[in-house]
Amino acid sequence: MLALLYDIHGNLPALEVVLKDARERGADRWFIGGDVALFGPWPEDSVTRLQALEPATWIRGNGERWTADPDSAPEPVRGATDAARSALGDALVDELAALPESAEIDARTRGWHGSPVSDVRSFLPEPAEDEAELLGGVNEGRLVFGHTHLPFQRMSPVAGVELVNPGSVGMPFDGDHRAAYALLHDDGTIEHRRVAYDHAATAVALRERYGGADWVETPAYRFTHARFGPA
Repeated sequence: MLALLYDIHGNLPALEVVLKDARERGADRWFIGGDVALFGPWPEDSVTRLQALEPATWIRGNGERWTADPDSAPEPVRGATDAARSALGDALVDELAALPESAEIDARTRGWHGSPVSDVRSFLPEPAEDEAELLGGVNEGRLVFGHTHLPFQRMSPVAGVELVNPGSVGMPFDGDHRAAYALLHDDGTIEHRRVAYDHAATAVALRERYGGADWVETPAYRFTHARFGPA
């Protein structure tokens, strides 16, 4: 059974409860869908924990790309990318940025971070006007992706492709504080999972580690409220 882990964002306690839950459910393989370190209080510990998982397939997200190339990140994010790079070190930052943009999960399923056209443009729980563009050229019957931190599963009406967002392990945006991930069972079915953890302590730890840095309050709000919140 394969565990689909997306958008961990340096939130080690959330990751730990997800790994425990996944193993208890029978997971023995791992797909790591990007944005593993940026914005959280435990960036290096989260990466180290993920590196211990075997066998695991990794792809990069916009967080890895931004951390390696801060000029490509929005201006308000650059303090966070600097902090993540300092914590991880140049060599690991470059290694994570060099991960592939996508990877095959099974014969009919491919994983991306955002979508096949962008790591910052993704699908929503309800179809948006750009869905046909995002799916242009897709041959797989199912896509797995993250980035929006909103767990859902549906068929696309424009291409007949099954769309699966496992949700965010470390920073959900659907108002549910529980860590989100999904299991791909051996029969091909998807099981969405939620696991409780002390989300308030993550925001406290972020402020304790980085103090009054001007980028801290936005992710702290998101850890606290499980909403996208103020930009």
